[in-house]
Amino acid sequence: MSGAGGAGRALPWWRPVVAHHPKLGTSTTMAAASFISTTIPYVNARPHVGHALEFVQSDAFARYAAMAGRDVYFLSGSDENSLKNVLAADKEGISARELVDRNVVFFEKMVGDLEIGLTRFIRTSVDADHLEGAAEIWRRIAASGDLYTKDYEGLYCVGCEQFYAPAELVDGRCPEHLVEPEKISERNHFFRLSRYQDRLLELLESGELRIVPETRLNEVTSFVRAGLADISISRSMERARGWGIRVPEDPEQVMYVWIDALTNYINALGWTRGDEHYERFWENAEHRVHVVGKGVTRFHAVYWPAMLLSAGLPLPTEIVVHGYITASGQKLSKSLGNVVDPTDLIDRFGTDAVRYFLLADVSPFGDADFSEERLVQRYNTDLANGLGNLLSRVTSMIVRYRNGAVPAPGPVEGPEEELVAQLLESDRGLHAAMAGYDHREALAKVWDLVRRTNAYVDERAPWHLAKAGDDASNAALDTTLHHLAGAVRQIGRLLQPFLPRPAAAVLEALGSDPVKVPGADRWLEDLTGTPVSKAGALFPRIEVPAED
Repeated sequence: MSGAGGAGRALPWWRPVVAHHPKLGTSTTMAAASFISTTIPYVNARPHVGHALEFVQSDAFARYAAMAGRDVYFLSGSDENSLKNVLAADKEGISARELVDRNVVFFEKMVGDLEIGLTRFIRTSVDADHLEGAAEIWRRIAASGDLYTKDYEGLYCVGCEQFYAPAELVDGRCPEHLVEPEKISERNHFFRLSRYQDRLLELLESGELRIVPETRLNEVTSFVRAGLADISISRSMERARGWGIRVPEDPEQVMYVWIDALTNYINALGWTRGDEHYERFWENAEHRVHVVGKGVTRFHAVYWPAMLLSAGLPLPTEIVVHGYITASGQKLSKSLGNVVDPTDLIDRFGTDAVRYFLLADVSPFGDADFSEERLVQRYNTDLANGLGNLLSRVTSMIVRYRNGAVPAPGPVEGPEEELVAQLLESDRGLHAAMAGYDHREALAKVWDLVRRTNAYVDERAPWHLAKAGDDASNAALDTTLHHLAGAVRQIGRLLQPFLPRPAAAVLEALGSDPVKVPGADRWLEDLTGTPVSKAGALFPRIEVPAED
């Protein structure tokens, strides 16, 4: 197979405040702020395409928020303090430190290859902000009277790093990893989660804590309404093999990895040292958004908000829950041995193909089976044959018929009115879809415009107008080329959150600055006279060798 597109670092245009202003200030004229995070994956092995899905989804949401005029802090990192990492290291005969230091590089490489525009990547085993922040949240929870110790026995799945009640198992096995949990007995610190049941229910039912989609909200609400039990939030040093963040004032215990990991979301903002980023992007942010997989919804929608309530800190505003990428209906999992390596996909098919497949084909909320054939088909149909062909036709005609400058328009008729109607509908539809975190529907709206614009080319047949050469035909040709340049420019603008590098290439070919391109309400503004360059093959076809 031949690859298409190329891997590279993310474009920086969408987060200028974080990138260029070390002191954020307190001006009331500053844009609204948004915090967006992925979960931080375990680094007990290389990443799989399920990780890539969450990173690409979150990146699209972050870029869209910036395109909408908000200042964005986009966070991810690596969850390094888990027992899973210790056991993986033991299996290889190396230390946990060696394992996490080696494997985190693969995740950082995936971030670069997928053009993920992170503000910060935090490592929970070494980052000073995280180590101090996790300990301080523990102290605050203790000061609230929400910690106590007791002996405990339960069924523990190392893959989930979670205790399960017998009723939660499926045929005696963990529902996520399909293995029998281990029976554990030890003395732990417990968090009084039950104290926050009523307040959490109020937050969920009022929408103050928004869970997307509604099916996940219903699940969380039902779980809370059924009654919350207190949870164990520490592990013995012996069982943790000495790996993890020590419990303050108790050297015999380490923090339960999920408790320490959740605190990364505010630790990265430097809250314990009074960093302006915490004030700007958490305390006073318009949106505080966590993008998470369905298997960890309870941790983010129940445990984390309760911890913040106990510590007296602001809660997230939205938790966006996606499904799994599956293989033959089964979750992709390192422990199950059915992973799909995103680096391999990028090497063979290119960044654009992988990002587009994950955003245009995969459900934002439900499970979706992975298929290389489907990835290639979507890329060739939508990108190579659809958008790539359209950009090539439009720029070639402007260069050929009008010497590479967008002409002033002549009279507007029915075809132009149909084109602008679709453009406005696609713009409205994309914004509505992204308000609901539905990237697949948003891209479907963009491709409605791609198809309508391609149809407009065929309806107007500029080659026939150019050949006719009379005044009426020349005026119609000017109108056609002017409207084509405007429509393709809008496609480039709308694509920026999803395919940042190709979107920039589309706008560059049309002589437009990605930061300054006008919106749909001004879609023909400043077009006349704009220099246009003939675009190359933006999306080379992926050729799959025929089977013998």
